[in-house]
Amino acid sequence: MKAPETKRQYPRRLKVFLDFLKLDGTLEQQSKEFLERAKQNPQWAQNSLMQFIAFQKERARKGEISYSTIANYYKATKLFVEMNSDSQIINWKKITRGIPSGRKAANDRAPTIEEIRKLSEYPDRRIKPIVYVMTSSGIRLGAWDSLQWKHVTPIINDNGDIIAAKLLIYPGDSEEYYCFITTEAYIALKDWMNYRSKHGENITSDSWLMRDLWQTTEMNYGAKFGVATYPKKLKSSGIKSLLERAIRAQGLCKPLSAGVNRVDGIPFIVRLLFNRSSR
Repeated sequence: MKAPETKRQYPRRLKVFLDFLKLDGTLEQQSKEFLERAKQNPQWAQNSLMQFIAFQKERARKGEISYSTIANYYKATKLFVEMNSDSQIINWKKITRGIPSGRKAANDRAPTIEEIRKLSEYPDRRIKPIVYVMTSSGIRLGAWDSLQWKHVTPIINDNGDIIAAKLLIYPGDSEEYYCFITTEAYIALKDWMNYRSKHGENITSDSWLMRDLWQTTEMNYGAKFGVATYPKKLKSSGIKSLLERAIRAQGLCKPLSAGVNRVDGIPFIVRLLFNRSSR
């Protein structure tokens, strides 16, 4: 698993299935027991998966989870079995016939200019470049893990004006691609990099676009802030946490009612961050 978010979610999803089988011990112990029993009795493993899917379908029918979530549990289990066995233990085609496809897209809408403006007013210098880049380019959170200053190229017209900028996403990966951001997004990024340089950071082409904060006053904040001259990359998980705090603080996402797992018609950036349907 290459994607950090996949590494985070797949073990949790696999454990949901193993807990359903009432296997004891840690995730590692449960996994070993399931694999041994599956190799000895493939029919038991296949029946267990079908029962698990039937149980989750009933939960989806009651509105406890979305139908698309069922496939996520299946993918984690399938990957685990395939990577730990030399032969095909389970007839996956038969299993997938019972998995509902679910809705491919939610009834989301684009954020309004006012919502973007309000989110950008959150008192953290990183929030504006993050929001402007994500809303103008459409990149996923995971893209931030590989974005460096050298991957941002301003586009200049004949008059010498910056009219846009080009981003190289997932550089060096098989999924590498280019996308573009607006002039405002590039300026927000440039202002952020200049701010860091002003406080002593040596900005180079290899500098990460997002980093930790540092103490800028004489007040003692303990270990909450880093040092300006020793930047530490802010991972996509950190960016997600930052955006979640900003969304809540700015009043852009109301708490869900009891028993409700998702709300349609909200800005896509909120759906992207909270990913409510993945529970």
